[in-house]
Amino acid sequence: MKPNSILTALTEGSHRLVLAESCTGGMVCAILSQIPGISQRLCGSSVTYRAETKNSWLEISETLIEQYTPESPEVTQAMCRAVLQKTPEATLAAAITGHLGPDAPAEKDGVVYISVARRVDNQILQVTCLRRQLTKADRVARQIEASQLVIKQLLSSMSPAQKGG
Repeated sequence: MKPNSILTALTEGSHRLVLAESCTGGMVCAILSQIPGISQRLCGSSVTYRAETKNSWLEISETLIEQYTPESPEVTQAMCRAVLQKTPEATLAAAITGHLGPDAPAEKDGVVYISVARRVDNQILQVTCLRRQLTKADRVARQIEASQLVIKQLLSSMSPAQKGG
């Protein structure tokens, strides 16, 4: 993946991107912000690491978090929709949650959820929500891998086959 390919895709699609990050701790935004000219297309990132912050910043209901856990497809989708709703200039959003360890339950260790949503004619459409098992063992390596997966999923969501929404 070439670093500037995301800027090209955002520009060609006339998109402005906003992020909601949990387990990556803002790393997706940090990676993207290294690209010259990205400020024309990147609105920012809401790093909502804790459940209480997801609730207070993005208004993710405590009931949803308690029912599904903060690291779930349901919460990831809600984060994605919420950050897009709260950023009127954005047309595309991505969110990520997951367990990077070391104290994650065995069945969730290294599992991340990535959601992408798009705004079309003032309506928010859910494009994808994926579950991915990270291959790296080290926490920082997992954050990097997860961040790269978010960027890859964003690129995929902007491919010609996905442009219809």
